[in-house]
Amino acid sequence: MNAIAKSPHQDLQSPVAGSQVIASSERKIWPLTGGVHPEENKHQSTSRPVSVPPLPETLVLPLSQHAGLPADPLIRVGDKVLKGQMIAKASGFVSAALHAPTSGTVTAIENRPIPHASGFYDLCIILETDGQEQWCPLAPVADYRQLSPAELVEKVRDAGISGMGGAGFPTAIKLAPGTAINTLIINGTECEPYITADDMLMREKADAVIQGAEILQYMLGAQECLVGIENNKPEAITAMRRAAAGKNIDIVVFPTIYPSGGEKQLIQILTGQEVPSGKLPADLGMVVQNVGTAVAVKDAIVDGKPLISRITTLTGDALAAPQNVDVLIGTLAQDLLQYAALKTSELSTLVFGGPMMGFSVDRMDIPVIKTSNCLIAATEDEFPAAPDAQACIRCGHCAEACPSSLLPQQLYWHARAENHEQLMHHNLFDCIECGACSFVCPSSIPLVQYYRASKGAIRTQEAKHAKSERSKQRYEDRLARLEQEKTEKEAKRKANAERAAKLKAAKTTEQTESNANAEEDPIQAAIARAKARKAAAAAGNSEPASARQASDRPLSAKQKELKVQLSMAKAQAKKTERALAAAEASAELKGDKGDIEQLKSNLAMLNEQVSKLQQAFDENSQYSASKDSAEKPVKAAKPALSDNEKKRKVELAMAKAALKKAERALAAAVESNNGNTESFKQAVEACQANIKRLETEASEPPAETAITPSADAKPSAKKAKAPLSDEAKKLKIESAMANAAVKKLQRAIANAGEDELDTLKQQLVAAEQKAAELKQGLESLS
Repeated sequence: MNAIAKSPHQDLQSPVAGSQVIASSERKIWPLTGGVHPEENKHQSTSRPVSVPPLPETLVLPLSQHAGLPADPLIRVGDKVLKGQMIAKASGFVSAALHAPTSGTVTAIENRPIPHASGFYDLCIILETDGQEQWCPLAPVADYRQLSPAELVEKVRDAGISGMGGAGFPTAIKLAPGTAINTLIINGTECEPYITADDMLMREKADAVIQGAEILQYMLGAQECLVGIENNKPEAITAMRRAAAGKNIDIVVFPTIYPSGGEKQLIQILTGQEVPSGKLPADLGMVVQNVGTAVAVKDAIVDGKPLISRITTLTGDALAAPQNVDVLIGTLAQDLLQYAALKTSELSTLVFGGPMMGFSVDRMDIPVIKTSNCLIAATEDEFPAAPDAQACIRCGHCAEACPSSLLPQQLYWHARAENHEQLMHHNLFDCIECGACSFVCPSSIPLVQYYRASKGAIRTQEAKHAKSERSKQRYEDRLARLEQEKTEKEAKRKANAERAAKLKAAKTTEQTESNANAEEDPIQAAIARAKARKAAAAAGNSEPASARQASDRPLSAKQKELKVQLSMAKAQAKKTERALAAAEASAELKGDKGDIEQLKSNLAMLNEQVSKLQQAFDENSQYSASKDSAEKPVKAAKPALSDNEKKRKVELAMAKAALKKAERALAAAVESNNGNTESFKQAVEACQANIKRLETEASEPPAETAITPSADAKPSAKKAKAPLSDEAKKLKIESAMANAAVKKLQRAIANAGEDELDTLKQQLVAAEQKAAELKQGLESLS
């Protein structure tokens, strides 16, 4: 509700008619649509110069002192801060930083009441002052023209400056509009009754205002700068003209009317242009800044000081010493009112802001913030209680007074009916909430309160709708993504199926050609030979013993080596054949022959290598067979064995079998890197000791044989083996381990790819060389 109340029969000054022309001898100005002339009541607070109140013991600093998101704290409870130190940073694009107004200690970060029409509590930093006023290091700029506009905008952003006229919009955003700016307008109108903060600022700091305006003009690249001042401030006009002498800045004076201080209204008065609905002044190439903002920009750039104080008007009939004060941000209203000699018994209403657009509060522990330009301590006679609202009589005074050319009566009806669609159709958000309609309403209807409530409801509804749209968009994007993935998978599956079919056809062709031309598979040949032998045995086939012995004869070392090399060559040839088939199938699909010729060359070379190895293996096998048949002696008839000898022979055979089993277990452990290798070694050594004992016993003849040898006894055809020495045992174990390593590498080569085949071959050669050396050493000790 407006702080100024009036009787329905109060004699009101008529609003300015649309045809009224506001004249100026220096520069043409244009009339303001609508407007009213409330009683000014400015003289009470201009009789004293601007003063500085004492430093309070506690400052309460809300994190939200501007339009947009609240700042994020940079300090913790218990931290000591210096004057001018940033204690909260901007949390988004539309946000502003917060600085310590003085040095002291942070005692709390908690919810406290803030200046707001709803009586909200919000998060605040509580600072206990230490009285030392110790500044943090500052970074002033000697010549701002040496910096680019973007660098200066960043300094303004870091200084935490927001609009000082009351809206609190972060200044850095308006200084980087993204469009060409031709005109900078400095707002020194201060049209609302009671408030004289800007008036006193221009009187006492006109040079700082002009210097700040020059900096803003440089940052925006504006061709002209206009300072608009109402004609009810003669001292301020004189001071500003003196400070602007010789500058590219025009001081434009125009008659007093409320609300000429509105951004769009001031543009209309000074330039004759109207900002369209839904547009910004920047769309017309204009930017409007308050005189207090200009001084704050000058302090930030020239002196390096952040925004930590402002000039605030203390007025009202309940104050014995109304005046303007340069107050630190965060000072409580009770401290300021006490400084202005509050008459507590006469206080009826405490208003933050002016009587037209301000709001009343019911407590005094509320802090001054960056947008607090006035505190009114009014008596009951000064601000009487507003009469009860009556029914609208459709007089039309509200429409005549509206400076935005709206239809307040229609907005009122739609607001009461909560018809948000019609409110938007009637441009509700063009309302600047100046209160002119409520001021002239003979029915005392609080029109502005209806508009504010409707704006809040629409914003809430739009936020919910936007959230719903975002959720819907995310859901639709997810469905589209899943559908795309499904399509890609299906296409990939079809491509794989086609490729597999081509590969299968190529493999079938390859197998057919291989069966017709290539060598018979060794495994199938072995199976066929086994079946042939079995059939021959069943039919009483009289195959010579020499032929059977040749097929079952164990391979020599050279044959084994040739067989391994032959198997490796065949495996590599098979692998190359498969790669060639895959490459040819791929070439049919993609039309790219790739490395087909190289693969064919490699395959021909491998087939030639297989042929040579097979020939060498066959020749070596024939040589071994002929040699064995020529050199193999006729076995002598075995002598008859006694029962004890048979028993010892059985025990020795069992011991040798146990040794072989232990050696195989040791070789397997070595091959698989088993941690129990040492225990397997011990088992092998135990078996060898047992064999040594049995062989020693077998070499000693029985007692009766030594005394009376039998006449029928025949010399043994087989000489007993000599027991192994410890070194021979050790070499035998190492030889078994080396042979196991060779076998492991042979299996790895058979399954290896082309990239690791060469390395494994080198390792195999080294392992075979080691095994041969160990075998040679073992044979030398035998």
